[in-house]
Amino acid sequence: MNFGVPFFPQEASSEAGHVDALFYTLLVFSAVLGLTLTGLVVGYAVKYRVGSKADRTGQRSRTMWLEMSWTVASLIIAFIFFGWGAVLFVRRDHPPADALEITGLGKQWMWEFRQPGGQREINELHVPVGKPVVVSLASQDVIHSFYVPAFRIKQDAVPGRTTHIWFIATEPGRYHLFCAQYCGTQHSEMGGWVTAMAPEQYAAWLNSQGEGETLAASGEKLFRALGCSGCHGASSKVRAPSLEGIFGRPVALDNQQTVIADERYLRDSILNPKKEIAAGYEPVMPSFDGLIDEGELQMLLAYLKSLSPQPTAGAKP
Repeated sequence: MNFGVPFFPQEASSEAGHVDALFYTLLVFSAVLGLTLTGLVVGYAVKYRVGSKADRTGQRSRTMWLEMSWTVASLIIAFIFFGWGAVLFVRRDHPPADALEITGLGKQWMWEFRQPGGQREINELHVPVGKPVVVSLASQDVIHSFYVPAFRIKQDAVPGRTTHIWFIATEPGRYHLFCAQYCGTQHSEMGGWVTAMAPEQYAAWLNSQGEGETLAASGEKLFRALGCSGCHGASSKVRAPSLEGIFGRPVALDNQQTVIADERYLRDSILNPKKEIAAGYEPVMPSFDGLIDEGELQMLLAYLKSLSPQPTAGAKP
């Protein structure tokens, strides 16, 4: 819906048309309302200008039905736009369960992506056309923002948490990727490209890159290197919670509360283990805050999620 005007970005995702429809409807409504009000202001200013012969002797009249109609109509229009936007907003947080999950890490001043097969990319992201893709974002240092104008998507990458953005590329091509959040002196240089490819070309590209170590496999190695398996392993002599199937499972805490073991809980358990202590266990786990970086934390989270059988693409952060 760019009307052939070159300064409007191309529509290249399943959501782009929906976002543009809302934007242009709002634009037209605002223009009509603004021109109407401007016409009334200018008209009355001319009619009642100094020296005009306009009749100023009549009493001011009020029409209740007109005022009520204007108020109710304004309220209905406002709720229509609110509901329209809310539907788009909620939908962006619910990707399909079979979505392809790619990990993204923002850091000054570059983007690093890791495909499900372990293939790494710097400032480049290859995705298949017609397939839902979830990008799980984290930041190594400051707030960054993953922004692809042609897809009409933007999501902050925030230090200390994992965020998600999903899309379905609809047109093969090469699209600009920007950081839309000021992140330091070289912010303007932090960008890259998203290449949308036909599924068979995407598969060929993955094969040409060779099989790399998956994020979960790297996380398993790190899990053992940090000594985590010494407490959480099946043969451990230290009594610690089992991590098999932990992701997405309810966890009872020692304060009588119950939480879901989502990414937020797992992250906090690694960096601040005394924040939420599992019921029946002593708070003996050390904190790894400052000992591992954000990339290594992504590895550990991927490994812990891989221990659960359920699909994780649609998990909320």
